[in-house]
Amino acid sequence: MPVHYAGFWSRLLGFVIDIFMIGLPVTFVIMAIFGYEAMQEANTLAVLQGEKVQKEPDPMIAITQVGISLLVYVGFWYRTGQTPGKKLAMIKVVDAKSFEAASLVQLVVRFVSYFFSFVSLIGFFLPVFLPKKQALHDLISGTCVIYTTDS
Repeated sequence: MPVHYAGFWSRLLGFVIDIFMIGLPVTFVIMAIFGYEAMQEANTLAVLQGEKVQKEPDPMIAITQVGISLLVYVGFWYRTGQTPGKKLAMIKVVDAKSFEAASLVQLVVRFVSYFFSFVSLIGFFLPVFLPKKQALHDLISGTCVIYTTDS
């Protein structure tokens, strides 16, 4: 059976859907844990950009948010290869060599590598230019995203 690599637009669709279906609920959990006022404080990005802030952000908020997000995303990928957004876009994450389920280590590396794709920005656009349509985080983790019809 031929493999069809997921294109940029399908991947973007899955990503945007996941922002709402995973990102917002995680944010609400963080608000429940740390309180609404803590969410109004300066964020880490503002500090990194050198903006003047009245109160430094609590690093535990960022660590907790990243930790919960890691557990949720990697959990979905490990269980089915798909987050809700990827399922709706009919795509899934697999090992780039075997096209079978990616290992837990690959999936954790893939999640952590999103940071490099985000920082470089070009990392997210690599699928437009590469034959296997891999983003930087896929290249680092040895994964790829393919279309699926069994979703």
